Amino acid sequence: MNPPDASVATPAATPRIIPRSEHAISRSRISPNALRVLNRLRDGGFMAFLVGGSVRDLLLGLEPKDFDVVTDALPEEVKRLFRNCRLVGRRFRLAHVFFGRDIIEVATFRATSAPSQGDEPLPEADPEDGEVPELDEPQLEIEPAAPPARSPSRSASRAGIGPEPGGRADLMFDASGRILRDNIYGTIDEDVWRRDFTANALYYNIADFSVWDYVDGAQDIAARTLKLIGDPETRFREDPVRMLRAARFEAKLGFQLDPATARPIGPLRDLLAGVPPARLFDETLKLFLSGHGARSFEALRRRGLLAALLPTVEAYFNSHPASLVEKLLLQGLKNTDARVLADKPVSPTFLFALLLYGPIAGIIESTPPERWHDPATILDACDQATREAQTRLAIPKRFSLGVREMFALQPRLEHVRGRRALRILEHPRFRAGYDLLLLRAEHGLAPRDMAQWWTRLQEVSVEERGRMADALAQEGGAPRVARRRGRRRRRGPRTPTPA
Repeated sequence: MNPPDASVATPAATPRIIPRSEHAISRSRISPNALRVLNRLRDGGFMAFLVGGSVRDLLLGLEPKDFDVVTDALPEEVKRLFRNCRLVGRRFRLAHVFFGRDIIEVATFRATSAPSQGDEPLPEADPEDGEVPELDEPQLEIEPAAPPARSPSRSASRAGIGPEPGGRADLMFDASGRILRDNIYGTIDEDVWRRDFTANALYYNIADFSVWDYVDGAQDIAARTLKLIGDPETRFREDPVRMLRAARFEAKLGFQLDPATARPIGPLRDLLAGVPPARLFDETLKLFLSGHGARSFEALRRRGLLAALLPTVEAYFNSHPASLVEKLLLQGLKNTDARVLADKPVSPTFLFALLLYGPIAGIIESTPPERWHDPATILDACDQATREAQTRLAIPKRFSLGVREMFALQPRLEHVRGRRALRILEHPRFRAGYDLLLLRAEHGLAPRDMAQWWTRLQEVSVEERGRMADALAQEGGAPRVARRRGRRRRRGPRTPTPA
């Protein structure tokens, strides 16, 4: 039962239909492949709508990243229309229509609330090595099976469970109220309930190019307000990841979070501990590698969500307020945002090196000072910080090993040993390690002159590189570690810790 709060959005029984003359969405800005899917569904006698973030972004004048389609056609009916179609998903079946590397996701209208398209949990990480599938890999194709009935009663009887107390059938909740199963097809009037925010609940109808609005989403977009559909506490309990999505959209769109939507986040944030770690890893990449990472970090801290997502990171910043490490992290996230906006590649490895920098530094500082510069100490700290983070996030091994390699390179980059140092240029993690060195030097956590030396080294010829390495060794510009076993000089490399 929704509370009588005026700010709570409850879908209307019939939509407000906004004609083409009253909105700014043009087909010229819609993906040609999405238009092909929409038109073929329409020509096949089915309803076909663009929905979600693509409609929102088009109304805001932004370029959508994805174009998701909803229809009254069942997945098997969609597959019959498209030879280049695969059916995917376990919790709720979807149709993926392939156009080369471009995938248009087609969902059948659902009858109840569930996570938005594209937000189904990823497979649980393998407990042995922590690997999860690449984010851009398609889900495994499944064999056609008898589709869930559009009638809740038929679906419930087939599943062998009764309706839950609110009258919904074929739903399974855990003790906290999180939806575990939701597999009922319905109508567009019911489908709107499964959307999370009003701004994401607009439907663009290919039949007449109108926009269908059940929840005053167009009005909220114009007011730049982010508002949950339905009772916020209930919706957050159904899917706690919606709290992270609220912070992400707040950062991405610059919207203000509606007070009624923001109010339960603090009390309910610990529910994120019950979300599969693989899904939280996926959401973390969306938060920090989509061009608004620095703002996402600030939104997470402001809403108290960083403590639920990465407890050790929040703990470090609480114990080291306004530290150089925090400034380094924010600058690194801003640099990553700039690369995303420039359409340059970004690496989850570098992201987790930034996020775990504080915990790694704290672990190193907890050891005796004479061990701070020992490579083994640094690597042990990386492993411990990663294990602690993996209690919430399923960080794949290829990324956690990359973080180890980046930190292991720091002493070698700071202390050049003649021409042997030139081999570091061939190291697969050199560029990431060098970028981290630049950030550290910028904030006084590494020698600035060595960062400049490595920058210059990459600009000169091979012959000049050799002369630069020889000159630095002769001048004694880089402290050396004594080679005799058991006698380690105290003038070692600075650790990746605050000054």
